Order: sequence, then structure tokens, then C-alpha cells
Amino acid sequence: MLLSYGAAYKQVKKGEVIFREGQQANFFYVIETGKVKMYNDTEGGKEFIQGFFASGESFGEPPVMAGKSYPASAMAMENATLLRLSKDNFIMLLKENPEVHISFTQLLANRLMAKSNNMKDLTSYGPEHRILSLLKQYKKHCGCPEQEQMQVNLTRQEIADMTGLRVETVIRTMKAMEEKGELTIANRKVLI
Repeated sequence: MLLSYGAAYKQVKKGEVIFREGQQANFFYVIETGKVKMYNDTEGGKEFIQGFFASGESFGEPPVMAGKSYPASAMAMENATLLRLSKDNFIMLLKENPEVHISFTQLLANRLMAKSNNMKDLTSYGPEHRILSLLKQYKKHCGCPEQEQMQVNLTRQEIADMTGLRVETVIRTMKAMEEKGELTIANRKVLI
């Protein structure tokens, strides 16, 4: 459907910036293959990761819809193939396809609710709660049933960057969480 509305393929290499924070949002993106992260650079030179997006997912949509600039930067975490659709064509697609518009609105509503919960976790709770909340959200996003154990494919640094914690705090807290039985660490891999 995106191609019929004028979308074009865009190849990006690992580490390539797709758009930068503050840049006008003129395109709607969907990942065909690969992985993308959205992040902000902080004044202290750290990165705050807003989220990761993988094959089949879209990213950076709210500022496209609002006619604003991107609130975060996006970078390819591995070589990726993206579909890129201009803002005007994306709006036309939504107007002409109400079922797509409803699905898209539901996607944005779910992301808004997740962001709200993330903000609460970051501002109201300590390291253990922040990490556990992130890992549970990650597991749910991956589609893994709650009762099953899965390997978390995030580095300690990425967990730190997503929770606003220092990597040393993440390592220390995760060891304590393992002792409490809240997660498992096997061969340096985290299982939840």
C-alpha cells in the first residue's frame, strides 16, 4: 500500500543517522529489514534511548502528523531497508483508507500510553523498578508470553540509556535482582 502512494526504498548502513532531533518531519518511515533506535543526546554527552524499532514497525510518526520537527534522532543499529513516504502522501493514504487511519491512531495511542508509563517509572521509582519495568515491556513488545522465559537482547549500556541510569548501577542492580529471583543471568545474558 505504501508503494502505491509513492513510498520509496531507502537503504541505510549501520550507524547512519536517518534524521536528527530538530529536523523538520517530512517523511513517514516503515522498517522493511533491520533495526533502528530513536534517541536524544543529553547535555552531559550521554544518550537517552527513546526506543528500538524493528522490521514491520514504523517510527517518528507524531511530528509528521503534527507538522513539527523530530523530538529525537533516529539511527540504524544495523544495515536496514526502509520505506519512506512523504508527509503529504501519508496524509492522503490515511484520508482515503479509514481502516488504516484507525489502526494508526490505535498504534499512536498505545505508544502514548507506554511513554506515559515510562515517564512515571523514570521519575517516581528506583533503579530496580525501572529496570524490571523496561524488561517486562521489552518482553511484551517481543510477543513472548508472560509465563515463558526469554533472552533480553539489550546490552547493559542500552538498558542504562533507556532508564536514565549509569551502566554501573544497572550491573549492580541486575545482580541483586538475580539474587531475588526476578531475572536470570546465564553466560552474561539476561533472561526474564
